Amino acid sequence: MEEYIIIILAGTLAGTLTRMLLLKLDYRQYPGYPHGYITHLSLGAIASSLGAVAVPALMNKDFTAFTFLALAAQQFREIRNIERLTLENLEETRLEKRGKDYIEGIARTFEARNYLVMATAFFTSIAAVLAGIWAAAAMALLLVLFSKTFMTGKNIGNICEVVPARVHFKGSLLCVNEIDIMSVGLSKMRQKIKREALGVLIKPKDDNARATLHDMGQRMAITHTAALIMGSKKEVDIPEFTPLARKNPDTGAVALYIMPIEKDMESLIMAVQRTPLLESARVKPLKTQAGRLAAD
Repeated sequence: MEEYIIIILAGTLAGTLTRMLLLKLDYRQYPGYPHGYITHLSLGAIASSLGAVAVPALMNKDFTAFTFLALAAQQFREIRNIERLTLENLEETRLEKRGKDYIEGIARTFEARNYLVMATAFFTSIAAVLAGIWAAAAMALLLVLFSKTFMTGKNIGNICEVVPARVHFKGSLLCVNEIDIMSVGLSKMRQKIKREALGVLIKPKDDNARATLHDMGQRMAITHTAALIMGSKKEVDIPEFTPLARKNPDTGAVALYIMPIEKDMESLIMAVQRTPLLESARVKPLKTQAGRLAAD
């Protein structure tokens, strides 16, 4: 019995530590409240214990215990639905929307992290059984590093070049470089935009990146991240200050316009580069024969 306790504790601690390291407050600001941390850490501990307990059950040939893993998988899917619903409710009060694609990506991430936690606990417990507690510690460290690497996805900076762009007007038409953004009727607003606005040009490195930028959900994620980090002067009664990302239909490049609280071009470029690539927006036409022929 004591041997089983050590095995279960080793797996549970490894899985819980993994969940703690994966749960961090970043530029997405979610979860950003104590109850959110408690919820996800508790679920991570439960997932860890389930993964760890599965090993003694397997040793005792108690295969019915594996039904708990199936039950856990069902609960993790419910977590995804809960996170989606929570973020959609929060979306209603935001001036700069995340967009449904971004919300779905975050919800999927929280579900996937629990599976990683369960796998970490399971394999750490196996290492404890086969080679002892030090081998379990080494296995736990290896799996924690794998989880951190696996959950670190690509961002806009990996597939696009982000460069400063000129914000100017053609009559009443607001433009960033050669890309039209919107019409601004009031002369007072145009003058303020000329003084305080920033713009960047997001240039895709290949056809895969061009197809990704074509997705409206990805562009909403870019404007949301830029507004979140830089601040935005948009208000409910000032639509002219809405951050916008518009595409050049000929080149596929995207221009971003924003009225930031902090007018810092270097920070804006970094914010755009760090915008995560959404799973739903990732398209790879160059992987297909037709896409390669079109590129040639």
